[in-house]
Amino acid sequence: MKRILQNSRDFFRGTRRELPLVVPITEMTKEYRTQGMDAQAFMNELKRHNPKVKLAEIREAYDFARAAHYGQKRFSGEPYFSHVLEVAFILSELGLDTESIVAGLLHDVLEDTNVKGEDVARIFGEEVFSLVEGVTKINEIDLDAAEEEKAENLRKVILATTKDIRVIIIKIIDRLHNMRTLKYAPKEHQIRTARETLDIYAPIAYKLGMHSIKSELEDLSLRYLEPTVYQELKRRINKTLPEREKEVKRIVEDIQKKLEEKGMKVTVYGRAKHFYSIYKKMKRKNLRFEDVHDLYAIRVIVDTVEDCYRILGLVHALWTPLPKTFDDYIATPKSNLYRSIHTEIIYGGFPLEIQIRTWDMHRSAEDGIAAHWRYKDTERDKEFDRRISWLKQVLDWQRSSQTAQEFIERMKIDLFKDEIFVFTPKGDPIPLPEGATPVDFAYGVHTDIGNHCMSAKVNGTVVSLDTQLKSGDICYIVTSKNGRPSRKWLQTVKTQNAKSKIRQALGIKGHFDLGKKETSLKRPKETKLLDSIVKPAKYSKATLKFGKCCTPKLGEKIQGYRTKDGKVAVHEQNCITLRALDDSRKIELSWRSAKSKSGDFKINVKVTDRVGILPDVLNTIANSGMNIKALRTKTSKSKYDIQFDVHVEDEGQLTGIVNQIKGIQNVLDVKVTVP
Repeated sequence: MKRILQNSRDFFRGTRRELPLVVPITEMTKEYRTQGMDAQAFMNELKRHNPKVKLAEIREAYDFARAAHYGQKRFSGEPYFSHVLEVAFILSELGLDTESIVAGLLHDVLEDTNVKGEDVARIFGEEVFSLVEGVTKINEIDLDAAEEEKAENLRKVILATTKDIRVIIIKIIDRLHNMRTLKYAPKEHQIRTARETLDIYAPIAYKLGMHSIKSELEDLSLRYLEPTVYQELKRRINKTLPEREKEVKRIVEDIQKKLEEKGMKVTVYGRAKHFYSIYKKMKRKNLRFEDVHDLYAIRVIVDTVEDCYRILGLVHALWTPLPKTFDDYIATPKSNLYRSIHTEIIYGGFPLEIQIRTWDMHRSAEDGIAAHWRYKDTERDKEFDRRISWLKQVLDWQRSSQTAQEFIERMKIDLFKDEIFVFTPKGDPIPLPEGATPVDFAYGVHTDIGNHCMSAKVNGTVVSLDTQLKSGDICYIVTSKNGRPSRKWLQTVKTQNAKSKIRQALGIKGHFDLGKKETSLKRPKETKLLDSIVKPAKYSKATLKFGKCCTPKLGEKIQGYRTKDGKVAVHEQNCITLRALDDSRKIELSWRSAKSKSGDFKINVKVTDRVGILPDVLNTIANSGMNIKALRTKTSKSKYDIQFDVHVEDEGQLTGIVNQIKGIQNVLDVKVTVP
């Protein structure tokens, strides 16, 4: 992969060289490409990558860092200075500016040496010091921290990114080289570092458009998190590698020849799919390795956007396209500004992915936001601003989040989830996470549209507001001046932007409030009720409680997590928070078989006053089939407690009814107790 990356960079320096026909699957890149380089050779390489760098300043940082790290060793036994040299080298390859390369050389001096911050600022300037300090703060993350501290750690990473994007780029490159040399570290350190890389740094690299680095981070993480899977994939791929490369070379030459016969000037090569993407596909579709035929994708690179669409037409005319496999990321770029056309064809009886892009799109796809420093012009600056627009939303979440955990939950869903694009009637694309609803779409367009949303039409048909949208849908929102968000929306919307705006409109202070025993949106915690409907596979004498981050519904797949206080929190099986937690503390849970077990319960509903609130709650309970035996109300200023004594034939009914009552406008909290 690095060979093709280098060749494409040569092209952008003005020396166009042909790309290799086949980029083979290789295990990893070299660990130390600067090994054996003296200072002058290193400077020559930097100048070759970026003629505009200021070598005098970099040489001063080179000598300073070498002296500061003198005598220090890495796990591998290599001098520690070799690590910072590699980081600076990769930054120069990406075309970063002088200050970034200097900061790359100095990024560990504050943490690992006796050098003081004021010394860095005095010698190298405030700008470099700010970058080094930012990376140092991220380095202070404790991998063994408790969950609350881990949330705070992740917040540090994201907020460092919002202050100066170069901080996170330097940190990602620092992590990349650490991952390349992770085999020398103790096993426990390998696993922790790989998990953090997969959960935090790879997704951020993707968000910044750094696809090549993101893919390598994922592959390296898989190597240590699933070593058996990784080695088996490697063995099977290598076993058939010569014949596969021969076949791909034949395909590449055939496609290039046919397209050139049609008068098109193209560069075609075969790109090996990364180990992690193969692993994900096998897992997602429950495939054996033998059933995965598309281990390679074919890339066609052309000069203009118009040529991209001409190539697409020719490809579909020459080979049969597979239905529902066409994605036009040129017309509707991903939120990280990735642009390319993807399509799949039947070639030789098997599916083959074709990616079509311009040389400019190719550069942008490989290096992402880092390419901004190579080309500084008006158009590039606009692209840079678009690439970091998501950071503005991060700052909004930071300001409105009361705890680190709430901030991370708001960020994770939008940052790490797969995207779809839904269009306004005017054709403007709105990026949303998978499973998003018209309400998410409305808030994605504008806060006022979300707050006054009354109904929605998707592709010309009226749909309910909890409908899950699909990529390519055209959504029209009907608004009203008298419209107001419903509390029910909080149960169905997917974006944290929508959840935050709905809570603001309804006056709900926050989803998490760790300082109180109960919060406005928490699920009922009564042990006796939960024990009656949830069946743990182990730790069956444990206290059960609902997690704070999701809303498991009766009958849906659930999983437990053993908390530090000995209790078991019940989560949805696909809960995003749960995915980030320690696997060793996860517990298999299932709903108990439905039993017609009757019983008496008290339902206490806390509400704020509005006309019709009591009939709404009464009708909801009555429609469920529950028998209301008694009703009491208690007034406190503008708030009311409505207490029901009910008899149910099946205790499992209570979970559903509690959720329904919580969805009623002006309901603040619902509790269920046993008389």
